[in-house]
Amino acid sequence: MRRRPAIAFILAVALAAAGCGGSGKGGLGVGPKEPQVGATGAQATAATQLGFPSFATKNTTRIGGADPAADAAGVSRAVFPATSPDTRPDAVALIDARDWRAGVAGAVLAATPLRAAILLSNGRNLPAASADALRALAPKGAQAAGGAQVVRVGDAAIPPGLRTTQVTGRDPFALARALDAFQAAARGSSSDRVVVVSADDPAYAMPAAAWAAKAGDPVLFVRRDAIPADTRAALLAHNQPHIYVLGPPAAISDRTVTELEALGSVKRIGGPDPAASSVAFARYIDPNFGWGVVDPGHGLVFARADRPLDAAAAALLSASGSYGPLLVVGAPDVLDRSLEQYLLDIQPGYSKDPVRGVYNHGWIVGDDRAISVAMQSRIDSLLEIRKFAASNSP
Repeated sequence: MRRRPAIAFILAVALAAAGCGGSGKGGLGVGPKEPQVGATGAQATAATQLGFPSFATKNTTRIGGADPAADAAGVSRAVFPATSPDTRPDAVALIDARDWRAGVAGAVLAATPLRAAILLSNGRNLPAASADALRALAPKGAQAAGGAQVVRVGDAAIPPGLRTTQVTGRDPFALARALDAFQAAARGSSSDRVVVVSADDPAYAMPAAAWAAKAGDPVLFVRRDAIPADTRAALLAHNQPHIYVLGPPAAISDRTVTELEALGSVKRIGGPDPAASSVAFARYIDPNFGWGVVDPGHGLVFARADRPLDAAAAALLSASGSYGPLLVVGAPDVLDRSLEQYLLDIQPGYSKDPVRGVYNHGWIVGDDRAISVAMQSRIDSLLEIRKFAASNSP
């Protein structure tokens, strides 16, 4: 049975995220909406100073960064408070954010056995939010990564004083293949499931990051009408795996799916637009694969379609806590119809006592320019437990 998250916990997470929020200077400072502990009843603005409703409502918590680097820092501190040795990560995956594909494929490092926190790097330049979070996280060193404290994905920054290892590739396809091999070596075996996404349509690829972080299944990339050589080689190494293609034919053609069928069993999961595709994946389940979120009592993560690196930044939220799928939002102010219908379908209800019910909770990723407070409020309403109408009462 899932209980409603305590409001003190929600505020604490909101405060942690806000410390990495945007200031109009690259999203690495403290923004004007930062919640403040200690507001008094004598202050007319006490509610907003405490962070309500922009950073938290009763059913949502916002990681309110102005950019993905800030969001990743906030998420990492929410998942790993680092107040004691057991709340510090063994490793941090430091991902070169100059290519969103490194983020989507690199999210697999958040899965077992590494369970790495994820931070973003602008090439060799480490943003202030990432540097501050890395210092606070103080990773212990992951045995599965040869004792490394930091796994650099791509040409990421080299943090001084920490043991590092690197996963690299000459292009996104080679990097995804290398990450697949690294994850297989860390866990001692390769996965028999692989997620294949478009290298050219990031909004359709974003939900794969959440699943990779939760399940440890690698993410590989294809062109709409072609399978790059590194992707083909990686699939061959899996020896006829179960291949799950995310997105409609507009993103990955039927011809490419047919070619993939020579490399393993293939199933396509998708919808006509990114929001609908993310809903299809959230609903999907077959033996040992898929979220299968078709009923109440779950965590959900919401991110904007045009901020693909937020998928990597938010991946830890899908690999811990309430383990929820990533849902892709098309616009800042209007909730996609497919998302609204989905939330109505899984909205919790009760007949006699809501305390005996189950609850949904939503993580909102990005500031109010990415997802407005009005949309957050609408999502909150759709997540709220409702009393069954008399005709529906058991």
